[in-house]
Amino acid sequence: MDDTNTEVPAFADVEDTKAKLREVGYLTDDRLATTVFLQTRLEKPLLIEGPAGVGKTQLAQSLALATGRRLLRLQCYEGQDESKALYEWDYGKQLLYTQILREKIGQIVADTSTIGEAVDRISEQDSVFFSERFLAQRPLLEALTSPEPVVLLIDEVDRADEALEAVLLETLAEFQISIPEVGTITAAQQPYVVLTSNNSRDLSAALKRRCLHLFLDYPQAERELDIIASKDTGLEPALAESLVHVVRGLRELDLRKAPSVSETIDWARTLAVLGAQELSASLLSETLSVVVKYERDLETARRTLPRLIDPNAEVPDTLPGHGHSHDHGHDHSHDHPDDGHSHPASEAAPAKDPEGVARRAAKDRPGRHDDGYYGSTGPAKAGAAGVRTPMPVRPSTVSASRKRPL
Repeated sequence: MDDTNTEVPAFADVEDTKAKLREVGYLTDDRLATTVFLQTRLEKPLLIEGPAGVGKTQLAQSLALATGRRLLRLQCYEGQDESKALYEWDYGKQLLYTQILREKIGQIVADTSTIGEAVDRISEQDSVFFSERFLAQRPLLEALTSPEPVVLLIDEVDRADEALEAVLLETLAEFQISIPEVGTITAAQQPYVVLTSNNSRDLSAALKRRCLHLFLDYPQAERELDIIASKDTGLEPALAESLVHVVRGLRELDLRKAPSVSETIDWARTLAVLGAQELSASLLSETLSVVVKYERDLETARRTLPRLIDPNAEVPDTLPGHGHSHDHGHDHSHDHPDDGHSHPASEAAPAKDPEGVARRAAKDRPGRHDDGYYGSTGPAKAGAAGVRTPMPVRPSTVSASRKRPL
């Protein structure tokens, strides 16, 4: 037996897993580190579900860095077929070879007398043109045929159609792909597979059964603060601590999209660039768009910010406008059903496409996805401003295609 082929385990134990992921800038808790360690030892795919922006994709990228493996990524989307995930025949290359070999093909059919006989003679050469030579590999097949071990990231698998989800089953269970014209291709080096889901739809039990499963939620305040500190945002530690508590308070609101961890990091960097010395409601309100991405969410968040800074703050019943003057600086009509007035569209403004507006509205209607898709902590028909229970900042810190015909 040749002992030189024995593969060295990526991680010695759970603590080693935490340490090596930390070295590449990814902080884990014990539960996450244990799951990753088991994935590498049990050689099973890892399915991570949870709100957007909690570090699911980053985990796969960090796993590749920590283990020295190349990262292959399959980004899933609606309407994606297996030709974009597995393989497709390189039609252009097949046609080019046909043109180059025209003289040779002529010799093959030279002694035939009928079209049917000529077609039969050419069909005997199918194995030449439908071989691995003419296969255009996509991420799943490339992960199996790679001579070096890789990390395969199947990102946002919940966005893919169920048909593609079924295609994944063979790969995840057997680490192989069956191609009718070629046969079964088995992994040369077993990849570490990480699947992520934002819970926009339920995944099949068959898919989950083939994977280690982990639900990754927003981190605890202390760990989120450690994550921000590890990213060297430039924000003073005391201000970073206050910012974390503000963000956690925003996540308690009935927002369409709750702030993610990555957006918290962006907010910390933004405040550092502005030279923030303290976190005031006005400063946070001016930079709120870094973490809040929908206008209705901005209004809710602005109304709540003062109480997140100071639980005893008095908030007026009405806030001035929606954060900008009515001189928008751009040309479009802007109706305000609440106050009963509207701005006429500028003559220079391009006419809106009614069909386009309707299509976009149909795709962006609230409730199209589950609440968890956007990272919301779930709807709560709360009272004014949809506030559940704001989490105050601690006062001590506030001051601080298949086979194609030729």
